[in-house]
Amino acid sequence: MKLSKSGRIALASVVSLGLGFGATACGPSNTIDFLYVTASKQNPGQINVYKIDSEAGILYQITDSPYGSGGRNPVADVASPNGKNLYVINHDDNTIVEFAIGTDGKLYPQQTCNLPGSYPSQLTVNKAGTYLYIVETYQPNFSLSIPGPGALVVFPINANGQLGATSSLCQPVPNGTNAYFALGNNPTSVNVLANGNFVYAVNESGDPTIGNGDPTISAFQVGSDGGLTLIGNYPAGVAPNAIASDPTGKFLYVTDGGSNQMYGFQVQSNGSLVMMATPFKTDNLPIAVAVDPRGIYVYVANYNANDVNAYTIDQSTGNATPVAGSSLYAVGNGPLCLLIEPSEGRYIYTANFLGNTVSGLALNPATGGLSAVQNTPFSAAQQPTCTAAITHGHHTVSQP
Repeated sequence: MKLSKSGRIALASVVSLGLGFGATACGPSNTIDFLYVTASKQNPGQINVYKIDSEAGILYQITDSPYGSGGRNPVADVASPNGKNLYVINHDDNTIVEFAIGTDGKLYPQQTCNLPGSYPSQLTVNKAGTYLYIVETYQPNFSLSIPGPGALVVFPINANGQLGATSSLCQPVPNGTNAYFALGNNPTSVNVLANGNFVYAVNESGDPTIGNGDPTISAFQVGSDGGLTLIGNYPAGVAPNAIASDPTGKFLYVTDGGSNQMYGFQVQSNGSLVMMATPFKTDNLPIAVAVDPRGIYVYVANYNANDVNAYTIDQSTGNATPVAGSSLYAVGNGPLCLLIEPSEGRYIYTANFLGNTVSGLALNPATGGLSAVQNTPFSAAQQPTCTAAITHGHHTVSQP
C-alpha cells in the first residue's frame, strides 16, 4: 500500500508531528507528564489524555478522557512551551482550537479561530511560546475543486495562551493585505528552529514560484513583528512529507514517502539550506520524524512498515547513521505521528492510525536504541492522528 500525505488529507487521515516544548529532565524524576492524542473517526473529533509514568513510560488514561476536539477531523496538536495550553487543528472545519490545560492534565476549551485558507495539515510553536505556525493545503479562493497553492499562517500568542494580538484576537500576522504567507502546492509540514529566527515549510508536490513543479522546502526569516520573508525554495526529493530540526538549529531532516528516504540539510547562518550529499534509507513510507532533545539521535516512523528507524547524528556534519545493533523497532499498525516525550527524552510514542492505539518505546540515551515499554500498545479513540506532550517539571536535558 502506498499512501501519500496529501492523499491522507483527502481521506481525513493526515498527520504531522505535534511536539510540545515542555521542560525536560536529565534523569528519573517524579514529574507528571501528560500525552495528548488526537483522533479523527468521531464527529466531533476526540483527544485522548494520558498520564505518563516517568519511571517506565506506561500510559494511563485520565478521568473524563477522551475530550472533544472542537471540530471535525483533528489532524495535529501542539502544546505551548509552558505547558498551559494545547492547540488543535480541525482539518475539515478549517479551525484551530485553544485549550487551557489544568494541573491534572484536563482540557478546557478557550478559543476557536477560523483560518484564512482551507484544510490545515500541521502546526508548530516557537520555543519562546510567542508565535504559532500552521500550514494549510489551500490559500483562500482555492479548494479541492479548484486546486492551487498552500498557505503558511502565523498567529501571535498572548501571555494567556490566546491567539492573535490582544486588541484583535484570532487575527494572524498580516502579510500586506493577506492573512497568510504563500507556499507551494500541498504543504504538509512546518518547523521553526529553536532560536526562532527561521521557519521551514514542506511543499509535497511542487512549488509554482520556482517554475518546475518539483517538491521543495520553503525557507523564511522571521521578523521582529512576526512577519516572514522568503529566503528561498530548496529541492526536497520526490514526495517530502515531514520535517524536524535539531536543538542547535544546525540541521534539518525531511522524510520522503515517495523514495523511502530521509534527506538531511545543513542550515546556513542566513537560514538557507544545503542538502547533505547522500540521503538516508528508511523503511516503507516514512511519514514522521523527530530529533531527541539532546540532538544526538533522529527517529523516523514508517507508515506501511509499522516500525521506527533510529539514527545517530554526526555532530559536525549532521549525517545520520543507523544506531548500533538493531535500528528498526516495531510499533502498531499505521504509525502517523512520532513524539519524543519532553520531560526526560527517554520515551517515544507513535499514534497508530490503523491500529487505534498508541505505541510506547523506551529510548536508551547511551546508544539511541529502543525497546517496548510495558503494556504497549495503549488503547486510543478510533483513527488516532497525532500526539503532543507537556511536563510540569522544571528540569533541562543535559547536552552532550
